[in-house]
Amino acid sequence: MRRLISGGSPFEAVGGYSRAVADGEWVFVAGTTGFDYAAMTISDDPVEQARQALRNIAAALAEAGATLADVVRVRYYVPNHDDWPAIMPVLAEILGAIRPAATAIICGLVDPRMKIEIEVTARRQSD
Repeated sequence: MRRLISGGSPFEAVGGYSRAVADGEWVFVAGTTGFDYAAMTISDDPVEQARQALRNIAAALAEAGATLADVVRVRYYVPNHDDWPAIMPVLAEILGAIRPAATAIICGLVDPRMKIEIEVTARRQSD
């Protein structure tokens, strides 16, 4: 059964998308940035943005009955290649034991405050 999951971001309603979609054993999490959606604030620090983005992703996965350990694919979108060396240790800390297939893309993002956007696909484990 397909289930739509909201992360509480006003961007979801404006953009017509869900933070995540759970469909069978699969969970697809939309590109997620470092906004703290409860406060609608975002840090200037790319490292903190990466941490917050992963917290946002973990929350969406939890609502879908999954965890970061279930992530099989991740894509990182970073507008400034100079931020990448500082961000990588955070990714290794949180996802290093999981080691999903990953791609990093240097590109523009829709808001200049955003230093990273992360998209994941997870496969929930069968009980």
